[in-house]
Amino acid sequence: MIHSTAVISEKATIGKDVKIGPYCYVGDEVELGDGCVLESHVVIKGPSRIGKNNRFFQFCSIGEDCQDKKYAGERTELVIGDDNIFRESASVHRGTSQDQGITRVGSRNLLMINAHVAHDCVLGDDIVLANNVSLAGHVHLGNYVIFGGGAAIQQFGKVGDHAFVGAGAIVVKDVPPYVMVSGQKHVAAGINSEGLRRRGFSKEAIMAIKRAYRVIYREGNTVEEAIASLQDATRSHAEVAALVTFLKAADRGIIR
Repeated sequence: MIHSTAVISEKATIGKDVKIGPYCYVGDEVELGDGCVLESHVVIKGPSRIGKNNRFFQFCSIGEDCQDKKYAGERTELVIGDDNIFRESASVHRGTSQDQGITRVGSRNLLMINAHVAHDCVLGDDIVLANNVSLAGHVHLGNYVIFGGGAAIQQFGKVGDHAFVGAGAIVVKDVPPYVMVSGQKHVAAGINSEGLRRRGFSKEAIMAIKRAYRVIYREGNTVEEAIASLQDATRSHAEVAALVTFLKAADRGIIR
């Protein structure tokens, strides 16, 4: 169903069972997958490839030119997976030629009111960005990451799988997998135990992660010393191996 007030480019591709509500705009080179819903006053520009069953609430701005002053109109893209929810005024910008030229959003993510995903970000699956969260350019988020309301992360930041960033936090270093970041002190504050339990992690796996956290954060080790100390644990626990892999790639340091 397409409302009579909606403006749809002839160069857009619309899938089956798509609903486009009042005063929406769908521009050139936008691909909307089957079952997508644009509630009202939604703007989607291309080139953007959007998967199935995504829902966009009023005043979302999706696939717009980025805010990077170096951007000079190059052809760049936005790619979105399936089953995402973009609440009121959420915004996602296309990529830049300074990176891979593509902003990517995975599947089953929830972007709450006024959340912003800047150019060249790469988001995994099952992420929650609460109200007014801001991701600067080139940020990478793993799977099952949660950002509390008003939190923000600096450009090129990385956040590992199952991490939790508290409301109001300003993240200027990388956040390893499973770690919780305090929204007040902007420091590591334990592991995201409750989130891991909800996602089916075994008690043994959670204990292994807790032991690894102590090695990294409580025993006075440098990151290099912690990596060396955790080598044995990586062979018996895939969760710790994922954590060590992240530490090795955190070239600007991790949040402490």
